[in-house]
Amino acid sequence: MSVNITLLVVMAALFAAGIYLLLERSLTRVLLGLILLANGANILLLSTGGRAGVAPLYSADIPAEDYSDPLPQALILTSIVISFAVTAFMLGIIYRSWVLGRRDEVQDDMEDRRVASQGSFDAEDDADVPVETTEFTPLEEAEEAPGSQNAGVLDLPADPKEPR
Repeated sequence: MSVNITLLVVMAALFAAGIYLLLERSLTRVLLGLILLANGANILLLSTGGRAGVAPLYSADIPAEDYSDPLPQALILTSIVISFAVTAFMLGIIYRSWVLGRRDEVQDDMEDRRVASQGSFDAEDDADVPVETTEFTPLEEAEEAPGSQNAGVLDLPADPKEPR
């Protein structure tokens, strides 16, 4: 398999520009970053397909190594469909943001500022967990409890022919 260095450089540039645009506060730039990342992924999949070959149709006189692999082409088609759906969703979000606030930037609200100013201690994640975390009654207490399934059941003998 031969590696095309031009495709790798273009792919790296698309990934770098896409990640840079994803870190912006403007939703339009985030959308452009997602589009660049999708195109970079398509080029990555294209480069994994190897060199161009014969169409993937079976013929007895063509050796197997001369065929092209159809899987990267199918994955690129799937990636195009997914990126189109994400683009349409982001365009809807951008339009709604523009209609409501006449801006496409994501603004900090008071909750974001409060979370950013607090320490790294999270009461839910960092709390001590007791060793026994079950909600069910232990077996010893369940047998003695008046509402348990074993309460009021007669102790039957091991041999059913033996009288009670």
